[in-house]
Amino acid sequence: MGVRFAKGHGTENDFVVLPDPDGLLDVTERRVRAMCDRRRGLGADGVLRVVRAGKVADAPSAVDPDAWFMDYRNADGSVAEMCGNGVRVFAAYLVESGLAARGRLTVGTRAGVRPTVVHEDGSVTVEMGPTRVDGSSQATLDGFTFPGLAVDVGNPHLVCATELPVADLNLSSPPGYDRGLFPHGVNVEFVNPLDTETVRMRVYERGVGETRSCGTGTVAVVAATLNAVGERTGRRRVLVPGGAVDVAITESGSTLTGPAVIVARGELDDVWWRTADQD
Repeated sequence: MGVRFAKGHGTENDFVVLPDPDGLLDVTERRVRAMCDRRRGLGADGVLRVVRAGKVADAPSAVDPDAWFMDYRNADGSVAEMCGNGVRVFAAYLVESGLAARGRLTVGTRAGVRPTVVHEDGSVTVEMGPTRVDGSSQATLDGFTFPGLAVDVGNPHLVCATELPVADLNLSSPPGYDRGLFPHGVNVEFVNPLDTETVRMRVYERGVGETRSCGTGTVAVVAATLNAVGERTGRRRVLVPGGAVDVAITESGSTLTGPAVIVARGELDDVWWRTADQD
């Protein structure tokens, strides 16, 4: 018998979803890379394993062992702390699969518990937790230097506001960054503030490359945008290549609201699954 999967996306940041309530699947780096490969696999920016927190060795102790846990892997097979678009897709999958009721539910992540609300229109709001601006740094790309702000959203970001149109940037190669400040890599966002309500962004995600959207990245961008104008709280609509999301930064945390779509369900061939770990 093969391995069940679903395919979903949040503003075109796409994921393979693997239901594994009892923690029986051996989700290796090679298998993740194979699944995410857009030629020899299903194609995705990452993999979301749906598992009980008690079955995950490195789940934070604050997460209830019986809670649904988003075991997230980047496309290169590396483990990541958090993914905002992934949480939305994960929550939508729980509801559409009958594993949770529409409305309020919680998702465990390596960055802690993330309360969510699955709305009637299919959009999902995620409480993303506090943001922390960690100071200035810079990124380099195609011979240009982009000043930026380091922002922690449970995972590391470098937000670079620029007057250059982000649509014109070449993100086929990874931007340079301070590896002393970001020893485990960093997601780099390039941002055009458009007005007092809207910003446009593109992102190069660590372990993936450029993606059509990055949920934690949109939160980091809004936190940095507000910081740049001397504000601690506020909200912005963030335009990404895959659509738009709404982010609010509050005194106690942050929220991210946007669409989540399950587009397909199926079964990975058992022979493919076994041989994918041998490539």
